[in-house]
Amino acid sequence: MRFSLNTTIVKPDSNEEVKYAIILLHGYGGDGKDISMLTLNWKRFLKNTIFLCPDAHEVCSINPTGFQWFDLNSEDPEYILQESKKAENILNKYIIEVSDHFNLKYSRICISGFSQGCMMLTSEKQFNCIVGFSGKIIDKQDLSSRIKNKTNILMIHGENDPIVPPSNLLEAEDFLIRNKIKIETLIIKNCDHHIPIEASSAALNFIKKKLIS
Repeated sequence: MRFSLNTTIVKPDSNEEVKYAIILLHGYGGDGKDISMLTLNWKRFLKNTIFLCPDAHEVCSINPTGFQWFDLNSEDPEYILQESKKAENILNKYIIEVSDHFNLKYSRICISGFSQGCMMLTSEKQFNCIVGFSGKIIDKQDLSSRIKNKTNILMIHGENDPIVPPSNLLEAEDFLIRNKIKIETLIIKNCDHHIPIEASSAALNFIKKKLIS
C-alpha cells in the first residue's frame, strides 16, 4: 500500500471491510503521525473506516523534522495562493490514489484538516463531508470562481486562537453561506490553537451523522 505522499495509516479491525476513508491533513510543521492521534477515539465509533494521514510534500522551512503544505516565509498573498494551489494539485492526485486503491467513491470519503491542513480543503470534488479545525480560506475571490460542489462542512475554532484568529471562521461561514454551501460552526471557549476533546468529539459526531448513516 504505497501512495505519492508518505502516509500514516490506521486500518479498521482485521476482519472489517473498508467501506469509508477519512483523510486527515496536519498543520504547518507537523506530520501525519501528529494528526493521527485523532483516530485513537474516532476509530472505535467509525467501523469499516480507514484513516489516512499523509505528510505534506515539503519539509517545513522552520522545522526540518516536520512538513508544510506551502511555504509561509513570505507574506505576499499572491505567492501564498500560488503555493497553496500547487499543494492542492498534489493533494488531489493523492486523493485519487486513495479512491482508486480502496475502490471508494468520493461520497464515502471525508476530508479533515488542522490549521494549514484545513486551508487545503478546497478541492472541487464532492466529498461526503469536510471538517476543518482552526483554519481559514486563503483567497475568497479565487475560491468563489472555482466552487463546483456543495459538500457539507463543519468548521471548529478556538475562541482564543492567537495563530489563526477566530474571526477567520466567521468570515468563512459568511462566504460559504453566500455560496449556498451547508456549513456548521463551533467556537470552543477557552481554547487556543489546538484540537481539544470537545472539538474532537463534535467532529466525530458530525462525521458519524454524515458518513455512516
